[in-house]
Amino acid sequence: MNAGVVLAGGASRRMGRLKPLVKVRGSSFLLTGMRNLWSVCECVVVVLGARAPAVRAAVEEEVGLLARNDVLRRRRTRGRRAGARGLEARFQVNGRWREGMLSSARVGLRAALAMDPELVLVLPVDHPAVRPATVQALAAAMSAALRAFGGKRARSSFAYALVPRYRRRRGHPIVLSPALARAVAADSTATDLSDSVRRNARLIGYLDCADPGILVNRNLPSRRA
Repeated sequence: MNAGVVLAGGASRRMGRLKPLVKVRGSSFLLTGMRNLWSVCECVVVVLGARAPAVRAAVEEEVGLLARNDVLRRRRTRGRRAGARGLEARFQVNGRWREGMLSSARVGLRAALAMDPELVLVLPVDHPAVRPATVQALAAAMSAALRAFGGKRARSSFAYALVPRYRRRRGHPIVLSPALARAVAADSTATDLSDSVRRNARLIGYLDCADPGILVNRNLPSRRA
């Protein structure tokens, strides 16, 4: 199975309101990220921080509305036919969210690793413009790379990261082998997530894609949100 992590623990100061709950095309940033990761992951870990109870309650209500409209039910059916366990979300609260995104990444990666995943995708909540096809291409490329490096043995020992690029600019989500996810989760000296990945990866690969959404970091209010 694959596991996803959505990082949604910040205070949203520049946005001026709870960023995970800002709507784009009728769906919150948070649910948009969860659905993108669900396209390749059986379980998505959602890491909350600031005003965690309010964010969780709102997104659970949003998911419930989708389920009642039969949107997620069809996805679950397809997942079971493919041998998956069905879609799942697990909420984690980062009590140290004020320390930055890396602290939330550690919390999310530890929870994801407990599921013994084949790979882990990490997506900040403020990247709602990422296309599902990009997420799917990243997961497929990482799976193929790990098989080439030795399959299960590579997952447990090879610290590998795959990063999307658009016109030579790096973006999100990033994909980690379990070995690298463990190293990042245990890294207490890095300055941020990118630094931790660079310090702990034996190899970093890049997947060029035609998706400018990987670069779109939505930190400020928009009339179209």
